[in-house]
Parts: sequence; C-alpha cells; structure tokens
Amino acid sequence: MSAAPIDPPTPRPAVGRRTVLGAAAAVATGSALSGLSSPASAAPTAPKAAHAALPGGGDLGPNVIVFDPSTAGIQAKLDEVFRQQESAQFGTGRYALFFKPGTYSGLNAQLGFYTSIAGLGLSPDDTTINGDVTVDAGWFNGNATQNFWRSAENLALVPVNGTNRWAVAQAAPFRRMHVRGGLNLAPDGYGWASGGYIADSRIDGQVAPYSQQQWYTRDSSVGGWANAVWNMVFSGVEGAPAQTFPNPPYTTLDTTPVSREKPFLYLDGSEYRVFLPEKRTNARGVTWGNGTPRGTSLPLSQFYVAKPGVSAATLNQALTEGLHLLLTPGIYHLDQAVQVNRANSVVLGLGYATLIPDNGVTALKVADVDGVRLAGFLIDAGQVNSATLLEVGPQGATQDHSANPTTVQDVFVRIGGAGAGKATTSIVVNSRHTIVDHTWVWRADHGTGVGWETNRADYGVVVNGDDVLATGLFVEHFNKYDVQWFGQRGRTIFFQNEKAYDAPNQAAIQNGSLRGYAAYKVGDSVTSHEGWGLGSYCFYNVDPTIIQHHGFAAPNVGGVKFHNILVVSLGGQGQYAHVVNDIGAPTSGTDTVPSTVVSYP
Repeated sequence: MSAAPIDPPTPRPAVGRRTVLGAAAAVATGSALSGLSSPASAAPTAPKAAHAALPGGGDLGPNVIVFDPSTAGIQAKLDEVFRQQESAQFGTGRYALFFKPGTYSGLNAQLGFYTSIAGLGLSPDDTTINGDVTVDAGWFNGNATQNFWRSAENLALVPVNGTNRWAVAQAAPFRRMHVRGGLNLAPDGYGWASGGYIADSRIDGQVAPYSQQQWYTRDSSVGGWANAVWNMVFSGVEGAPAQTFPNPPYTTLDTTPVSREKPFLYLDGSEYRVFLPEKRTNARGVTWGNGTPRGTSLPLSQFYVAKPGVSAATLNQALTEGLHLLLTPGIYHLDQAVQVNRANSVVLGLGYATLIPDNGVTALKVADVDGVRLAGFLIDAGQVNSATLLEVGPQGATQDHSANPTTVQDVFVRIGGAGAGKATTSIVVNSRHTIVDHTWVWRADHGTGVGWETNRADYGVVVNGDDVLATGLFVEHFNKYDVQWFGQRGRTIFFQNEKAYDAPNQAAIQNGSLRGYAAYKVGDSVTSHEGWGLGSYCFYNVDPTIIQHHGFAAPNVGGVKFHNILVVSLGGQGQYAHVVNDIGAPTSGTDTVPSTVVSYP
C-alpha cells in the first residue's frame, strides 16, 4: 500500500453506516520468567490427576498454519486464505496464521474475516516481517465499517512504503505489535471506518486515523497522532495527544488503572508454551520493551487442545482434570455450559474459535475464583433463546479478587447475522474486580436472521460485581439497555455504542415515561462510578422520527462521574433529546454533529 499523505483529507461524515452502505455493496507449573508476580497472581497450578484421562498438548489442527523463514510459498498461502475469507463475513472458515521467530521479507499478509496473524516469539521484535499486514475494504467498495473479526499480534512490521494499513471496525484488535513506521487506520480512498483498538503496541511513526470515527489505544507508544473525528481515547499511551475534548475530541489518561495483557502462544525452542503477562497497576507504555516480559509461562502439555466437534462434556472433563483449554480455530456447538471452576484457569481461543450454545444454554460460566483468563473467542447465540451467553461469577459473588482478577479479553458476542439467534442478556459480570479488556457485544443489524424480534436481545452487558473495570467496551443495537451497571466503583475507559437501527416505532422503545432505553445505564442505587470517553449513536432508519431521550442515564450523586461523553444522530435518522439524564443539547438536523458533555455532574 502506498504511504498516506501527510495532510489528512477532511473526513467524510458517517451517514448511513453499515446498513445503508451495505445495501450498496502435564508437568510442573511452567517455568517462571523474569519478574514473577506475587503468589496471588502466579501461574495456574499443574493438573492434579497423575494420569489424566484426557491428554494435554498435541497437534493444533489444520486451520493453524505455521510458517518459518525457510517455508516455501508463504505469500501464496497467505493469498489463498485471504481469497477465501475476504468477504466471508458470516462464513464458517476460521484461521490462525503463526510466524516462527526470524525475519521474513517481501510479504503482504492481507487479512479477511476470522483470520488472526501472530508471531511466535516472546517479544514482537523476535519476529520481523519486512512487509505489511493489511486490512483494506476493496471487498466492500471502500467502506471499512464491516471489517470485523480479525486480529494482529506479537509481530514487528517494516512496512514496504513506510506506513501499514489497518482499516478495521469492531472486534479487530491490534495487540503487542511493533510498527517500524506509520499506521494508517483508514481504507484506500479514505472511506468510512468504525474501529478500533490498539494495546501493548509501539508505532514508531504517526498513527493516522483519518476517517475513523472512534478509537481506543491502551498502554502503548506512538510517534504521533494525526487527527480525530468523534471520540479518540488514550490511556497509558506514550506520545498520545493532550486532553482536548471536545475540540479536537481527545480523551487522554496518563495511565491505565489496572491492566493485564492477553495470554499468547509462543515457541520456546521447539516447544509451544502459553505466556501469561502479569498484572500492572497505573500502567503506561508497552510490557515488552526492556528484555524478557514479566509474567509466567505454561507448557502446552497443560492445555487440552480442543478441536471443532468436541463436546461440552469433554471440555468440562478437561477442566475438571486440571487442564486449561486451547480452542483451535473452528465452530463448537455446546449442549451445556462450559464450567470454569478452578482459579487461574485459562481459556484461550485461536483464529476466532466460535462457541454456539444450543437449546438455550449459557455458553460459558466462571466460578467466583481468582485469576481466570478468558481470551480470543467468539460466542454466537443459538436459535433457542439463552438467558445469558457468558457469566463471569455466579449471582451474588462477593469474593475480593483485587490481587488477581479475572480478565475477559477479545471475547466477542454476536446475536444474529450468521443466522437467527436470541439471548436475553449477552454478558453478565458478577465477580468483583473483573477486567473486561476489549469486547464487542453485537446484536446484528445486517446479515441473515435479523429483525426486531427475529434476533431479539434485550440487554448487552450487565455488571453486578463491584470494582469492575472495562477498557474498550463496544456494545451495540440491543432492544433495551446496551449496558446496565449495578456494581459499585465501576469504571469504563472508552465506550462505543449504536442504538438498535430497527426499532419499528417510538412505542417499541418506550421505557416507562422515557423515550428509549439509555445506551449506558448506571443503577439508581450506585454511589460511585466513573467513565471516560463514552459515545452513543442513533440511526433509526425504520422510523427516523424516533426520539431517544438520552444516551446515558445515571443517579445524580457526586460519586458518579462521566468525563467527555457524546451522542450523535447519524444523518438525522432519529435524534437524541439529551446526552446524560436531562443534560446536554439535543442533536438536530442531518449534519451528524455530536452533542457533548465534558463533565457530569
């Protein structure tokens, strides 16, 4: 891809968004590495069973493709996967592309749907591609707002023309990357774009979002940031622009209160292991910049390597026997919940491994225990309504997990799109101190099985636990509340939301005396809550006369605070009367201009 121009063009307004534009187009615990964390956050213990009935380790399956610098035909294989996945938005293909440590030259890895690319070193700089890892939108006529479900991780890139293109929308994390050049977040031609998320990455040059409507960058280092459209949020980012919301709309926190990076697969010699980064408080910058990263490591022999077709009973047996779960790429149908009951258990998906609960069950439940790590998989609602899809902790959970929280990272939820699906509530967080780090919880607005009642899903994320932190919260299109937060001392850094496009009329979203359900509702009994950089958008294309009373609802108490929040009417398809409660100017007209509140109360 050619380098981006220095002076960005004026971003086009995002009128129409996806729907309208779419119509147009076993062994001891793993060896500790340097800087071991405290015992509370130590590596998970080894399996208890002396002779486990289920084996650990083993082959990663046909859809995990591993390259080394001597592999012949790498570009041809990358192109083959891309041709299959480029426009397969609701297809069944799932791929993980891994590069062993070393140097690769002359590659352009174009990523389509459900494709993850990653290096297999302990540091991104162990695996260098003299070339590009590209996401563009040629398949969709230059519109990048549907470039979902793909990821890049743990690689160093030397872009051919100095700038790598990463034009993505939701559920497309860019983690633990070193770009020795610039990063362009817009598609060729600077069409619509709606991302996105960067964490634990170093971009030596400038990041140029151009048409990107919103973006969250965490615990990283950037050489500069070119522009902003509606909502750009930074926490713990060296080189981030200064706090200037709403003009330009930069929300900048010097540090991230608590973070723990996503687990990742790597090679130690010829042995696969999973690295578990340690928890950081008041984090800033990357975790890997100065020698060996801090954390612990597990051999693959402590994981049950699951393949599509395995039963939920087998997954639960593996967990009961003390193994962790590595979900290889593919689709897993579940007739009962996967029950994670042991502290420090790891459930790690590769290549957007997808869990589909059948018969109305919950896909995955976590006990009220320390240090569970859920990462890198998609939950797709089944045809029979599930009361919940993911439960972190049981109802009434009260244990203190501050020393060793559960983390939910790159865990995505979809209701409809690939077919009719239903779920009353997608994610329920009951355990205290849980960190939800980058999720996209999506009631589909396009695809198959889509309609106001066809893919009914009333609530997106419900937080009952105290002291929960969300970093990078994307929740969209639910029939009622997208987020409800009942726990005390909750915090959210960056929130992106669209209200459901397909409300048939004003009466369909009437909420008692209020017109519409808030995108983000803080419970009436909450006395302490804080949010930074939160946005809600409406696009009521079925009935453009709908009025949404507000995007945000919260008790009017001093301990409940919002910083830098906004609402946007996309092209005048519906309007907001206020931003939060009865505060904030209404949106109006078709100009797609945000209405903002810098501080609440």
